[in-house]
Amino acid sequence: MRPVTPHIAVDLIIRLAGDPHTIVLIERRNPPHGWALPGGFVDVGETLETAAAREAREETCLEVRLEALLGCYSDPARDPRGHTVSAVYVANGRGKPRAADDARNLRCVDARNPGLPLAFDHDRILADYLRWLETGEGKNLEQAQMTGRSA
Repeated sequence: MRPVTPHIAVDLIIRLAGDPHTIVLIERRNPPHGWALPGGFVDVGETLETAAAREAREETCLEVRLEALLGCYSDPARDPRGHTVSAVYVANGRGKPRAADDARNLRCVDARNPGLPLAFDHDRILADYLRWLETGEGKNLEQAQMTGRSA
């Protein structure tokens, strides 16, 4: 009997125009609605990296070069649809960004002040990204452990 496990997903911080602060957000077409980092579920037989490139292409029409794994986010409450673990990649995008597939709309925003309320835990992910830009350190594991939240 197979164990019941969380769903596996990928999310991307896609940087544009060589500016580490200009990133892509999508407005989700499907529930839960709202603005989010591009991403989605990993298909069976697919690597995390392949899924990240596919989701970027499907939702933003951008080709991406993955630069770094920012971290894995596993708080059971991070997704209202159920326990979902997400590997979050930093990527550089090439092409003209355009909303497609599961994205209703797309905006290029400043990561320091996106000006939009973010779905899921994507505000926390952006805070970790900004810290990574400043210090080179990935996800804040110490904060997750201190607050009792899952890493």
